[in-house]
Amino acid sequence: MSVKTVITGTGCYIPEVIKTNRDFTRQDFYGEDNRLIDTGSREIIDKFQDITGIEERRYARDDMNSSDMATIAARRAIDESGINREELDQVILAQNFGNVIKNTIQTDVLPALASRVKHDLGIKNPNCVAYDIVFGCPGWLQGVIQADTFFKAGVAKKALVIGTETLSRVLDPYDRDSMIFSDGAGAAVLETRLPGETSSGILSWSVQSHCTEEAYYLYLGKSNFPDADSRIRYIKMKGRKVYEYAMEYVPAAMKDCLDKAAIPIQDVKKIFIHQANEKMDEGIVRRLFKLYGIKAIPEHIMPMSIHKLGNSSVATIPTLFDMVKKGLWDNHDLQPGDVIMFASVGAGMNINAVAYRM
Repeated sequence: MSVKTVITGTGCYIPEVIKTNRDFTRQDFYGEDNRLIDTGSREIIDKFQDITGIEERRYARDDMNSSDMATIAARRAIDESGINREELDQVILAQNFGNVIKNTIQTDVLPALASRVKHDLGIKNPNCVAYDIVFGCPGWLQGVIQADTFFKAGVAKKALVIGTETLSRVLDPYDRDSMIFSDGAGAAVLETRLPGETSSGILSWSVQSHCTEEAYYLYLGKSNFPDADSRIRYIKMKGRKVYEYAMEYVPAAMKDCLDKAAIPIQDVKKIFIHQANEKMDEGIVRRLFKLYGIKAIPEHIMPMSIHKLGNSSVATIPTLFDMVKKGLWDNHDLQPGDVIMFASVGAGMNINAVAYRM
């Protein structure tokens, strides 16, 4: 008998440092050609906000790393679930840059961040396997899919899945796109249940990777500043390419996921989509409904945190889900039996989607 994968606890950590759009008004921006963009900073920022919806974002304190934030979010998820942490079979941690100490740009992944979190949580059980995954922004959701797969294979029963990132430390301040990114961490405890024990759980999922010309839509590259040290590399993004890719492939993957679950789209209460940028996310959801021949999108179906929290990569979905689940975000709420969908897209390029019943 196939088991069900149920989320029994969630937690998040939202950094305290607030970086508003106003903070960038004195910044000079350069293009990919290393030439100064002569448009005024205020005009650049206003256009940026109009496209992305971002008004402010959160950065980690100087004394805090990705693994520190992950541990806080993990503790909160474990406390809510009520499990004995020694019974965890896996700690799966999604990240893309490891720990990056403030005022450096060197990635530290030795030991793996999952190992650090397991250590910080004081878990002594050697059969609790801790490992990192690097899957771009969809990393946390991919961790959920991996846990579900292990559960159904009968080799695990409890897992802690975390997404954490300090993108503020790998940004090129001279690149307009750098204003998109932020920091944060979110976590969830997943457990198995027999079908007769609950109606909740993962209903289906879909995953895709496009790694031909799409592979380098996000990459590490030299600063846009003309006199920058070419040996130091920062996160870079081909924004238009990412947008076009997401519009074409993400709605189809989401539909595939719903169709596998035999769930009508009208039954979906909320869509938790990676907080990439407002216009892109709205466009993805519109195209999803269009695939079902529906023009009008239900009001309040898509919670959005990007306006205040920015794009924290692997952390956007678990932090937003945690806050909505606890009634802490923009009057959104969830009730037992609600069908929701998670979906993400990011570096690789990778896409995934999960249908879940609360």
